Amino acid sequence: MKRSFRPLISILMLVALAATLSCRIAIRGGSGGGFAVSAELETTRSSVLIQPPPIQNFNSTLLKFAAVDTGEAKSKLEIEQLLEGNFASQGRYRTFATWRRFNHHDVKARNSNGMPVMLRSPKFYRYWLDFRRNLQNWARKRMFQPDIMMDLVTLVKVPIDSHNGLMSSDNKYKSCAVVGNSGILLNTDHGKFIDGHEAVIRLNNARTERFEKNVGSKTSISFVNSNILHLCARRDGCFCHPYGGNVPMVMYICQPVHFMDYLVCNSSHKAPLLITDPRFDMLCSRIVKYYSAKRFVEDTGKALSEWGSTHDGSMFHYSSGMQAVMLALGICDKVSIFGFGKSTLAKHHYHTNQKAELRLHDYEAEYAFYHDLVKNPRAIPFISDKFRFPPVVFYQ
Repeated sequence: MKRSFRPLISILMLVALAATLSCRIAIRGGSGGGFAVSAELETTRSSVLIQPPPIQNFNSTLLKFAAVDTGEAKSKLEIEQLLEGNFASQGRYRTFATWRRFNHHDVKARNSNGMPVMLRSPKFYRYWLDFRRNLQNWARKRMFQPDIMMDLVTLVKVPIDSHNGLMSSDNKYKSCAVVGNSGILLNTDHGKFIDGHEAVIRLNNARTERFEKNVGSKTSISFVNSNILHLCARRDGCFCHPYGGNVPMVMYICQPVHFMDYLVCNSSHKAPLLITDPRFDMLCSRIVKYYSAKRFVEDTGKALSEWGSTHDGSMFHYSSGMQAVMLALGICDKVSIFGFGKSTLAKHHYHTNQKAELRLHDYEAEYAFYHDLVKNPRAIPFISDKFRFPPVVFYQ
């Protein structure tokens, strides 16, 4: 009996084993289908997470056009003449107050031609050496460098922190308000909101008194062009501190001769008086010229060669507001922008009676830049791909 059951038991064991294997294969097959779907989802999910931003295709013709500085030859000539001590080669240099303070004519002493002898103050030679050194260093740095945006904390924020007694670090301001001077601010009450930012940047010494409700009263950085400092240099003590003597100033150079104004004023300035790096200036110049040329071609249908006659060619320049916004991008984690824009019902500037725009600026082109800055910053040319744009909000 035992022998008769052994084959049957063996057969039953084989059937059970086959059934078990079939079940496992079926389950594994089902799991395999599920894994395939899961893998597909993971692949899709991963592609969404790690997919790099689309590559922005820039117009190569516009890029080349914007990279040409039509005023470069003129600027180089002025710098060479200044370094040689030739200040009378340009008529406007003769009237500069900062040079007159070092020179005077002795009416009693006359030269062989009977003309009064010009006497120079001993201070002139000290300032002259500093002038040459600063101008040479500035001129040497005038080049295009797209990575300069990542150096702005070191170039600007660190010296300001040091002046304020803070430990220097690579940390940016948590929030910044850039306050423009447009008359549209008179129709707002942004004052308290503006003052709530960690840093507030104001432009060209626009006063805040009587406008606190609209523009606030806090100022962390006074951003000016060197024409503003030149006007200040005419005053005793070079007073140029509408926001207080301890407010740092950041200035870009409009004319090389303004370095003398910088040296004279810096000697009496309590807070840092910083000059923007010329590599930063050049980056801003290229960006604005690109947007201006692009708008010119699209709006008029004319050739790029005609752009210069519309925008004063070599005199064309970005506005102080545009560069202040660029500065904020490099030193702030979040940027809020106020008072940029215009209205037919508002004054050009909230604090002056100026009615017309300066022709050497293309504000419409700059507005296009601001639009891309908010909506699609990667559409902005010339800035390094390594730079991470902070979030930007415009307030009307």
